[in-house]
Amino acid sequence: MTLRTIVKVDDDNPVLRMRAQVVPAVSRRIRDLMDDMVATMRDAEGVGLAAPQVGLDLQVIVVEVPEDLEEPDGPSRLWTLANPRVISLSEAMEEGREACLSIPDLFGDVPRHVDIVVEALDRYGRTQRLELSGFEARVFQHEIDHLQGILYPDRVTGPDKLYYLEEDAEGNWVKVPLAAPD
Repeated sequence: MTLRTIVKVDDDNPVLRMRAQVVPAVSRRIRDLMDDMVATMRDAEGVGLAAPQVGLDLQVIVVEVPEDLEEPDGPSRLWTLANPRVISLSEAMEEGREACLSIPDLFGDVPRHVDIVVEALDRYGRTQRLELSGFEARVFQHEIDHLQGILYPDRVTGPDKLYYLEEDAEGNWVKVPLAAPD
């Protein structure tokens, strides 16, 4: 496995804004890419990564989410997928904090569907149908957006929903607005 360089929004690389290409078949090359992406995601301490984030316009994502969000170092669930697509969305939506390895240090409160169904090819080319809820659904929507050239700031409902986090004197994390209010 090779650690890949993560493309950042300020790298002047258009791949983050491109629609990724469908993977015609899950080959050894695609499985190797998936393995590299898992290693890169883990090294960067992320929970998801899309191929455009490592400079490739391919529909490949990897997601690794703790089984229990209260125990982030406990067991986790890992998906390595090609050509993921959302085939069903709940009407219910929820706003939640998101970050992105391609947009360092910035956070946003993003509305996402609470429940989704995703269809994709696994690392062996078999079709998988995943029913996802809560945080898992949020991560999948975020990564699938990358395959369409969409970044999470495109989904926030206003500039006040983008911010940095800074630690105050008591050790609490405080939101610092991206821009000063008018």
